[in-house]
Amino acid sequence: MISTPGKRMMVFAGSHNRDLSEDIARHLGVELGNIKISKFANGEIYVRYLESVRGADIFLVQSMCEPVNASIMELLIMIDAAKRASARCITAVIPHYGYARQDKKSAAREPITAKLVADLLTVAGAERVITMDLHQGQIQGFFNQPVNHLTALPILSDYFEGLGIGNLVVVSPDVGRVKAAKKMADMLGAGLAIMHKGRPEHNVAEITHVIGEVEGKNCIVADDMIDTAGSVTEGARALITKGAAKVWVAATHGVFSPPAFDRIDAAPIEEVVITNTLPVPEERQHGKIRVLSVAPLFARAIQNVYNDESVSELFDPDFQL
Repeated sequence: MISTPGKRMMVFAGSHNRDLSEDIARHLGVELGNIKISKFANGEIYVRYLESVRGADIFLVQSMCEPVNASIMELLIMIDAAKRASARCITAVIPHYGYARQDKKSAAREPITAKLVADLLTVAGAERVITMDLHQGQIQGFFNQPVNHLTALPILSDYFEGLGIGNLVVVSPDVGRVKAAKKMADMLGAGLAIMHKGRPEHNVAEITHVIGEVEGKNCIVADDMIDTAGSVTEGARALITKGAAKVWVAATHGVFSPPAFDRIDAAPIEEVVITNTLPVPEERQHGKIRVLSVAPLFARAIQNVYNDESVSELFDPDFQL
């Protein structure tokens, strides 16, 4: 707990991605708050704060990860319990925002589930959201509350800069990620290429064209998330076919649904670099998988929000993913 005259900060963690929550608390120099999260026999979630939160600024850290629906419901109940316990301000810290891929209607009679999740958080009582690398930046507009939208691009770029890779090209996996790829290319002083991707069905990707010069180049495929790894592995093969020397993959969110790890192991990829916004099994954090921590960035964002200081220094306000 951190307190200043007239204010008190308390940080609580959900049961999903607990390691990241503990790392954020460590960088803040605080202990995670005492909270009980359990389930009834039928699977219903029960939450109770085991210390007073009255008048406190509450930060609830919860990644929307597997099982996604349970993690969302748990966060909603945590928010509701804090509101009913008279917390002064409730901020939902969501390193990975679930359902972000469903941000628009691509076909008739589809839902816009990213907006539904925003509505649920709002009705539950969240007064601010801190999140990272939304699938599309316009999801911020689904909220009427402040949204601090952080990006892991500087963390990823610093890692690749440290590798000292020359003759570098950053590759966008599709047209929707061109702005993010361009931003990373500028950070690294690299060229830019774009792949044209089609999706005949969910979690199936087809790379039809590569726009840009990749022959003889070292390529970094920059995406926001890796789910089944179909896009990045097919993209890596397409780049090698076009004459690329080596391929790396960088992404913020490592979902890694089966058969992602098998696909990565079999693909012509040097390394897959992701962050810990989602938990990665420890036995997988070797070989081709490299995990970078975003805890220091989230800790600084939480500290700045609590102190009523600018958060814009932690991201580029003119850059929308």
